[in-house]
Amino acid sequence: MTRFADLDRDVQRKQMESTIRTYFDGCNEADVEKMAATFAPNAVHFFPPGLDGPWVGNRTIAENWRRLTLTIGSAWTIDRLIAEPESLQAVIEWTHYKTRPGGFLRGDEWYKFDPETGLITEIRAFYASAPDGREKVELQGYDYAEQGYHLECPVPRPHPDAEYTARRENE
Repeated sequence: MTRFADLDRDVQRKQMESTIRTYFDGCNEADVEKMAATFAPNAVHFFPPGLDGPWVGNRTIAENWRRLTLTIGSAWTIDRLIAEPESLQAVIEWTHYKTRPGGFLRGDEWYKFDPETGLITEIRAFYASAPDGREKVELQGYDYAEQGYHLECPVPRPHPDAEYTARRENE
C-alpha cells in the first residue's frame, strides 16, 4: 500500500478534502462510524478554553458530536476549505447551527493528517463562544451573505434519532 505522503499532491489534496467533508457529513447525520473512520484511533480535537476539551480518540470525538447533534440539534456547514498536501494540513471555516437553543456560531479549524494513512490526527478549533447570551456569533460588520456563506441550517432538525435519544435518557 502506498503511503499517503507519497501520493501525488493533487490526489492528496482531493483525499484531504474528501476526508473532511465525510467527517462533516457524519456529524450532520449523527453517524458515529462514519465520523470515527475519518480519524486516526488516537486523534485529538482541541477547543477554546472552557469547552470541555480536548477530546481524545476517534470514537470519543464521534460520540460527542452525535450527542450534541441529538441534544442541541447541531448541524454544520463547511464554508471554506484549503488543503495543503506539502504540510499534511488543511484549514476550514465552518458554521455550527445550534437549532434547539437557536442561533449559530462561525469558526475555523486546522487539521493535521497522518502521513501513512491520510486520516485526521488533530483538529484545533478556533472560535469565540457566546458567554454574553448572543444567539449569533460571527464577525461584526462582515457581509456573510455577499461572500456566499450559508445563512440557514443546511439539514432538517431535530435529527430523526433525537426523540429516541431523549426518551432513553429519561428512562
